[in-house]
Amino acid sequence: MTRTTLMTTLSVTALLAFAVLPAHAQKANQTDEAAMKSELKEADKDMGSVLKKLQELGAKPISTLTVEQARKQPTPADAVKAVMRDSGKDPAAVMAEMKVMKKDLSYATGGAQQPIRIYTPEGPAPEGGFPVIVYYHGGGWVIADLDVYEATPMSLAKKAKAIVASVEYRHAPENKFPAAHDDAVAAWQYVIENAQSWNGNAGNVAVAGESAGGNLAVNVAIAARDKNLQAPKAIVAVYPVAGVDLNTPSYQKNAKAAPLGKADMEWFIDKVLGKPEDKMDPRIDLVGKADLKGLPPTLVITAEIDPLMSEGKLLADKLKSAGVTTTYDNVDGVSHEFFGMAGVVKDADRAQDMAVKTLTAAFGKSAAK
Repeated sequence: MTRTTLMTTLSVTALLAFAVLPAHAQKANQTDEAAMKSELKEADKDMGSVLKKLQELGAKPISTLTVEQARKQPTPADAVKAVMRDSGKDPAAVMAEMKVMKKDLSYATGGAQQPIRIYTPEGPAPEGGFPVIVYYHGGGWVIADLDVYEATPMSLAKKAKAIVASVEYRHAPENKFPAAHDDAVAAWQYVIENAQSWNGNAGNVAVAGESAGGNLAVNVAIAARDKNLQAPKAIVAVYPVAGVDLNTPSYQKNAKAAPLGKADMEWFIDKVLGKPEDKMDPRIDLVGKADLKGLPPTLVITAEIDPLMSEGKLLADKLKSAGVTTTYDNVDGVSHEFFGMAGVVKDADRAQDMAVKTLTAAFGKSAAK
């Protein structure tokens, strides 16, 4: 999720101090180390290289940090850039090669302004304007920002030949639930009202998001239905936060996973929700409480090494049961956060292509080659 979803292993400092830890603490750390080694073994080689690099950068489990520390931690995006540099690639040059223009704007919400970044692909717009994707980043509604999650919207803009509006929203704990959800809907309305001024087609707009942002994307579609707003053409939800059960099969299997584990999700929930009954809100518990009928075609992508995998699959099943045209894909050998790593993780490139296929089909044209 993150300016930073992080490692479940020891930092260098912790390793140096290990010898003087109490026996029970040493045992716990040994358990975390064993879990990390097991995860690296399960991960594909390219995914494993990113996880190992994140560890080398000194990332710590988010559940052990204050909010301020978590927001300053090395991110999976930092690890990707470091892997690129190790292989002789310049991350800035790689981004520049995409030839996607960007412009920073703002939209009104919650009595203030929030940033929104507009990515426009190279070349002339089709008749009627570029299709538009409204994208919501991850970070558990607490951490990360537009810069941390820049790779995904740039890739989608290039591959789908679409404008991508990447949305910032208010973060917890300063702004508890439902601030981010309210902002997501406000941003959707702002994009519809202004897309034409960016050479976009205001009638051809979809939503996409990762992790907490995947939850926001689904909720925007629900809000559009319930508030009689323009509906998205499609939804792409990548490893979305979709439920409140922290004892699903994937939570049990991937409790110590990196860069997101069970304790990290507990940390996010504690920071985001203002009161216990918020867990019952359908915007949080999509798989248990939300009405999903009448939503647009939806693609749900999950990762094998991710505590959120089970609820993502359950969301896809519930969407199908509600009569929604739904595609589900679980990607083996990768962890939470893999989707934006197309520069170094092959499965990310393939998953992005699947997303583009869904989006361009909804936009009414063949997928970009």
